Amino acid sequence: MEAYTGFAEVYDRFMNNVPYDLWEETLAGLLAEYDVTEGLVLELGCGTGTMTERLAARGYDMIGVDLSEDMLAEALDKRCESGHNILYLNQDMREFELYGTVAAIYCICDSLNYITEREDLVQVFRLVNNYLDPGGVFIFDFNTPPEYESPLREAPIVEEQDGITMIWENEYDRGTRMNEHRVTFFLPVEEEPEPDWVEDHGQLRRADAPAHEGELLYQRIREVHEQRAYTLPEMTAVIKEAGMEFLTAFEAGTDRAPDADTHRVYCVARERGK
Repeated sequence: MEAYTGFAEVYDRFMNNVPYDLWEETLAGLLAEYDVTEGLVLELGCGTGTMTERLAARGYDMIGVDLSEDMLAEALDKRCESGHNILYLNQDMREFELYGTVAAIYCICDSLNYITEREDLVQVFRLVNNYLDPGGVFIFDFNTPPEYESPLREAPIVEEQDGITMIWENEYDRGTRMNEHRVTFFLPVEEEPEPDWVEDHGQLRRADAPAHEGELLYQRIREVHEQRAYTLPEMTAVIKEAGMEFLTAFEAGTDRAPDADTHRVYCVARERGK
């Protein structure tokens, strides 16, 4: 099942607990640290464009790539409101193409965990290396096995906002390290019922009964998302195989080195020749 189709229209509403402020500061700090203060920056897996917009507001020339047309439609709406000159491309990150190179590429919000085959992950990194300026940097995050093994993921999450109900269920296989998200939304739909008709001497006419008021119905949207947990040694091996240089890794939200209990890891790699 294709992910982020019907989910796209309510994604931002239910992702309001995502620490975008922290992620923005992390990205901006890393870009400055590696001397990327201007120029083209690409976001892989840009979704509805929240972070793309934030970096555009900081003065970067932004490109956003995402597989979901529905998520990009939301991003385009934001671009219309902000007036930022952002180029959005509907592409699979395993096959993305640019017209030239960029100063930096980033991929956050565990988007790389959606790449569930190692050879595909290597291909993503090879493309990143190919489209980076000489010495350009790739900043990304990923979820580790402890994140999916967390007891907080075992119980379903049920949340309601503005009459919209979300049910989020997880199932993790420790052997394959594959996690399945099953997301169900119930969206209210106002619908005017058909009028009552009666037969009158072989012809149909509208009944004299008073008109019905609009009846509240619900539309169900269900999606299944699959992710694979990765470890830091696996990611550093992929970086090397793709021809890039590993620079650093740290635990998300801190400046500590990742350990066995780290749930989300940030990494930085550098372009090292085509």
